Amino acid sequence: MQETPFCLRVGHLLPYSMSDSNTTDFTNPSTFILLGIPGLEAAHVWISIPFCTMYAIAMSGNFTILVIVKTEPSLHVPMYYFLCMLAVSDLVLSTSTLPKTLSIFWFNSREIHFSACLTQMYFIHCFLAMESGIFVAMAFDRYVAICDPLRHSTILTNPLVAKISLAVVLRAGMVILPFPFLARQWPYCRTNIIPHAYCEYMAVLKLVCADILVSSYYGLLLALLVTALDVFFIALSYTQILRAIFRLPTKEDRLKTFGTCVSHLCVILAFYIPVLFSFLTHRFGHNVPLQFHVLMANMYLLVPAMLNPIIYGVRTRQIRDRLLRLVTHKGMKDFSWCPGSQTESHADIGLVGDIGLIPLP
Repeated sequence: MQETPFCLRVGHLLPYSMSDSNTTDFTNPSTFILLGIPGLEAAHVWISIPFCTMYAIAMSGNFTILVIVKTEPSLHVPMYYFLCMLAVSDLVLSTSTLPKTLSIFWFNSREIHFSACLTQMYFIHCFLAMESGIFVAMAFDRYVAICDPLRHSTILTNPLVAKISLAVVLRAGMVILPFPFLARQWPYCRTNIIPHAYCEYMAVLKLVCADILVSSYYGLLLALLVTALDVFFIALSYTQILRAIFRLPTKEDRLKTFGTCVSHLCVILAFYIPVLFSFLTHRFGHNVPLQFHVLMANMYLLVPAMLNPIIYGVRTRQIRDRLLRLVTHKGMKDFSWCPGSQTESHADIGLVGDIGLIPLP
């Protein structure tokens, strides 16, 4: 027996009555309708509270990272250039989805133009691929810094860092480019309803009536060639890093050197674990409830964007010290009411600022 199209099975979830024009197939709908989180419509307002909180933390944290790196000359090194790229990627990923999601939760604004939907789809997957490439670049930086520290500055020069960054951006942009073009050519079913909070690739794919084998295989190929390959290179880098660490003479040296990699390892796990879990449940978790799929799809965009600046802010001494200097400077300016005390405050800040600004190996 032929399987009933997915779009017909979810039709009963919607408070929308479809017009007569939707009773025939169409290949280019003018708008899509996003459900938010199907089955949890009554809890949308409550769900928006943690979503909005995570978004606010992600925005403020990543902007703080960018400001600190820009204003602190000692942080103008490859590790922090890549960290700035990661912050920009997190800002774009969270901003490309959450404002629309919150408008669904708060104002029931569920319509999204067809072109806007494809644009959102492209930005999401493009910057996910870009973020994966950034992690590879950061792993390479840690590998050179630990395994060949004396040549770190001569190997990772500014021109090479620029070339690596450009390669990461171009790779992500090119490999994801077929997604919106394929989506525009697909013949869609008798509804334009997407049971999701944003235009996620797999959610849009399920509305297609035609054979989507090529698109499905292309998505799987990208998962193998981009994500799996990136994970392989990261694992290879850290295998060499661990070998170098274990060759150090004392336990104190081993712990200190490994501590320079802890932040990077934490953000890698925060990114890849939710992405891998969501991918596997989409491919193989056919009995997993739809609302769980949607929640996980939102989590793997919001949680890393929120955690990355927190992890680096807590674990990286240079960022922590610079943030403390900014806060202390502002506080002393507010409480300095006479010229003598103001001069003394700035002198103290200068002493504090000289501490801990030597780049990590």
